[in-house]
Parts: sequence; C-alpha cells; structure tokens
Amino acid sequence: MELSGTRDRLGPPDWRAGEPRKRPRGVKKKKVSYYRPTGRLDPAPADLAYGSLELATLEYQARRGEIIVLYENETILWRFALPRAGWWRTAQRARLPIRPLSQSQIKREEALKRQAWVQYRSWSRVTSGVWLSVLGAVQYGTSKVFYKVVPHFDAQALRQYIHQVMATFRTTGKEVVMVVDRSGIHRAHKLDTTFDHYHGTCRFHFLPAHCGHHLNPIAGFWRVMKDAIGAGRCFPDLHQLYHRTRQVLMAHQERPMYAFHW
Repeated sequence: MELSGTRDRLGPPDWRAGEPRKRPRGVKKKKVSYYRPTGRLDPAPADLAYGSLELATLEYQARRGEIIVLYENETILWRFALPRAGWWRTAQRARLPIRPLSQSQIKREEALKRQAWVQYRSWSRVTSGVWLSVLGAVQYGTSKVFYKVVPHFDAQALRQYIHQVMATFRTTGKEVVMVVDRSGIHRAHKLDTTFDHYHGTCRFHFLPAHCGHHLNPIAGFWRVMKDAIGAGRCFPDLHQLYHRTRQVLMAHQERPMYAFHW
C-alpha cells in the first residue's frame, strides 16, 4: 500500500539524463529568489498589432476633438504585504507579515466586509476585509485619472463609476469611448441598461485578448501608485488603507507621479 507523500522519499531521486535540475547542487532553497506568478498570458502578435492599429484610430479622433478616449482598468490593493518580485531582498524581508492570513481567514474577513458595506455603505463601518478595489481611467493626452475606491469590484460598482464619469463629461457634447479589456465584468449583461441610457454618448472599446497589459497605459500607473501607497507595508485595517489610497490619488491630480507616454 502506497503512503501519501512518501513515495519520493523511499528511494534515491530519479534524475533523468539531460534534464536540468530545479536548482544546482549545493545551492540552498532560501538563497533562490521566488515570487508570486502573475498569471499573464502573452498576446498573439497579430492581435497586438490589430489592437494597436485600432487604438491609433481612436487617438487620432481624440486629437481632432471628435471623441474623448479613456483608458479604463481596475486593480486590487491588499492591506498586508504579498511576496512579489524584488521583495525577497534582505533589507525588505522584515516588512513582510510574520503570520499571513490563511485562505479561510481571508474568506471570513471578506464576507464580513461585504455584509457591513451592503448594510451601511460607509467606509467608517467597514472594520473587516483584506483588500479593496480601485477603478480608474486616464484621459488620452493628459495625466488626469478618474478613480473610484470600492470595497469589492462588481457590475454595480462599475455602473456607478460609469455614471460618475459621464456626469463629468456631460457638458462636452462628445462621445466617451472607454478602452477596456475582455474581462467578464466588462461584458456583464447588467451593464446593458446603463449603455442604453447613454446611447450614442458612451461605449466600450474592447482590446484583443491578453493585450490589456501591453496596450493600456494605466497598467503602468497602477504599479507606481502601489509603490507610493507602500508596497510591502502592512495596514492594521482596511480603513487606513482606504485613506492612504485616496491621499496618493488626490496628490497625483495636483502633481502627477507617473508620466504617461502619448
């Protein structure tokens, strides 16, 4: 009868000839750099070229003053540090949490956060949770970012964000084109009524599959924003992370911290 997890320890390791080892002999595991994989997939070259051509057409119309182009995306901020590339240096290792939350604890914290938000709709009442979401869009040709901080990202939060964006550009009389990726939340049927309401004045332009990180300039802004908030820093509660996030985003409006290349 084979015991679970003991088969590899019964005999000597079976290294096949010609295959590389996971790490050279004599190198300890703790000296090898590890980081959390991003899970991003490389786009097809044809899709990337086609997406770039479509964006060039939209940007040309925006320069002529015919439309307003917004590059929209969302990101997640954790209140405790996550190991990422470059954070395993000795000087920064002490900033990582000594006891990170387990998966069951994270689920419980998030469930309590959702209950508090649905009941009160106030950040001061949210005492649980481990992450928050930031919706943002940068206007083409500028460094102005239109953002909204929410406890969790869903279709209802995206609908409210669209209404706020349209309230800002309502007096311009131009069509607002929001460049988005092909995530499921951007293709949700709950958004149909919102686009019917803004028929002819607001629409989504979908990027080809897996091209969001290559063609959406706000992806680089998220990285700089997270570093400014405090990458690797642990916040005692979600309320402090919310205020720190708003502080960084409001400071960007006065003095841009990221140079968008148009």
